[in-house]
Amino acid sequence: MAQIQFKGKSFVQNHHLLVKYHELIPKKDKSLTDKVSLHDNLIVHGDNLKALKALLPLYAGKIKCIYIDPPYNTGNEKWAYNDNVNSPMMQEWLGKVVDREDLTRHDKWLCMMMPRLKLLRELLRDDGSIFISIDDHESHHLRCLMDDVFGAENFIACIVWHKMDSPKNTAIHLSEDHEYILLYARNGQQWRPNSLPRTQAMVNRYKNPDNDPRGPWLLSDLAARNFYDEGRYPITTPSGRVIHGPPAGSYWRVSKERFDQL
Repeated sequence: MAQIQFKGKSFVQNHHLLVKYHELIPKKDKSLTDKVSLHDNLIVHGDNLKALKALLPLYAGKIKCIYIDPPYNTGNEKWAYNDNVNSPMMQEWLGKVVDREDLTRHDKWLCMMMPRLKLLRELLRDDGSIFISIDDHESHHLRCLMDDVFGAENFIACIVWHKMDSPKNTAIHLSEDHEYILLYARNGQQWRPNSLPRTQAMVNRYKNPDNDPRGPWLLSDLAARNFYDEGRYPITTPSGRVIHGPPAGSYWRVSKERFDQL
């Protein structure tokens, strides 16, 4: 599988292993409760790379869901690369604001993200997942980086959300009305979404007029337009009438074997 390449990658691939552990020290005067504990809800103040490393002894392999909102690298955010990596090139990057004119801004962003994503992955349970907010400036790079760190097989979805009620009249080309939330699992085979319960309106759509022992069912069109190798075969209706195949230009949604099960 192809992997993303960028300046500094060889120096940051294992940088998360070199980050020193820092002890998390509870601050009683900042607590909302009388009892101060590292095993309750936490707000960690400090450099996020060091904070993630400090969380590992307590929470490695225990986190069910992570959400992060990294810099979008628009060129207007005035963020700077500040990881102390042992590379002369990257030492030159330290403390310098990343703007639109910076020809290495995508490299710097990827170098900043990689060690953090590796630590975040270590925090997740096998059935855990991570949601990352991003926009068009880095979404394509982030997808490739996540494939590298989490594995392409653990990609779940790229969720598109509409961020504006009306389009930008000042847009030069197309109005950018949406952003993304990239979703990956620690292990895609074990992750399951926490679905909302069915409403009564949903339940009411299903009936059982023929007392089918399998329970209520919903009448649905069996034909689809997408080509399917096993999607053309005759069907015999309950009245005995034979339908020799789906309508012209369409295919049955399921195979003959699956249809007989239904």
